[in-house]
Amino acid sequence: MIPFSPPRIDDKIIEEVVDALQSGWITTGPKTKRFEKELTEYVGCRKTVCLNSGTAGMELMLSWFGVGPGDEVIVPSYTYCATANVVVHTGATPIMCDVKEDFNIDVSKLEGLITEKTKVIIPVDIAGLPVDYDELNELVRKKSIRSKFTPSTEVQELLGRIMILADGAHSIGAKYKGKMSGTLADATAFSFHAVKNLTTAEGGAIALNLPYRFDPERMYADLCTKALHGQTKDAFAKVQKGGWRYDVVEAGYKYNMTDILASIGLVELERYESDTLKKRQHIYDRYNQLLAQYDWAWTPEFDDETKQSNHHLYLLRIKDVTEHQRNLIIYEIYEQDVSVNVHYQPLPMLSFYKHRGYNIDDYPQAFKNYTQEISLPIYYDLSDEDIETVVKAVVVAVEKVLSKQEA
Repeated sequence: MIPFSPPRIDDKIIEEVVDALQSGWITTGPKTKRFEKELTEYVGCRKTVCLNSGTAGMELMLSWFGVGPGDEVIVPSYTYCATANVVVHTGATPIMCDVKEDFNIDVSKLEGLITEKTKVIIPVDIAGLPVDYDELNELVRKKSIRSKFTPSTEVQELLGRIMILADGAHSIGAKYKGKMSGTLADATAFSFHAVKNLTTAEGGAIALNLPYRFDPERMYADLCTKALHGQTKDAFAKVQKGGWRYDVVEAGYKYNMTDILASIGLVELERYESDTLKKRQHIYDRYNQLLAQYDWAWTPEFDDETKQSNHHLYLLRIKDVTEHQRNLIIYEIYEQDVSVNVHYQPLPMLSFYKHRGYNIDDYPQAFKNYTQEISLPIYYDLSDEDIETVVKAVVVAVEKVLSKQEA
């Protein structure tokens, strides 16, 4: 069976994890702080806070910005549920926007969704392809849009506009007009989940890139406090001489990253550009070459004059099929011992959001993308022979299902 996306676990990672275990320091400590520093250098952002998930990063930033009941946060209709769930947790209302053919939020539809209640927009870099950030940033700085912004906290007043909080769960290492993901929005939440390009098993980070009137060191301290129950010192600081005393200044969260997780990330980051991204691009290119001869195959967008994907997901679409036909194709692929997936079911199709009044009919492009999409395996140890096996399975499945339709 060809799996969908197993993590890369080799001797280098095992040795670094063992080093963390033998150090006696397994919660937030020196490896986490080093990982934060190296991520900041790699991305080029102003400061990085490592956490236990990308979801935690988004929720932490919404809390820091003072988002709460009565507020609205705009999210794409086509994304994993975490993007909207974090908004619900604050008591605010997710406002969903349809997407484009490339799966990313349709910036041209945003202005009509912005009201005096809008505090944040959360774009999502689906599959590692960056959103149209220039258009997005121009929109929130537009005079007519800024005039609608109604701040209710000091940090909202200091920013003076809608905050752009990028869901970069897929996009570390991706570029937009030569700039790295993590520097394209006010803040970017990265995910280091087991299936991501760069993994720490579980984990995530917030890359901070707010305007220079915000002190990154002060923000880092505030976010670290929020991420540890509102406690003013973490365990590493408390074990220093005379450092036992701390205070709790708010009812915060438990979002800190551990050194065990950071040890995996340190190895992954060291070889990310030189090895991981090159292998993923090779897999993308090979899929494209093998699928180019089939008229029904709609291969994903990943590179153009402004955007450079990090090749996180291979979102193949089968042209002109129905949702039922796509589901049959997936079944037939699995029958050939190849694992595939779907990214994603649009939010309005999920029971929780459907029951809150969201209707998929209001997001036609999201639904069309979903009905035709099949995610093919892409991971470091996928061989050229495996890629050929995957494509063969897809071709057999598609032609079998489509031939029944014609009959």
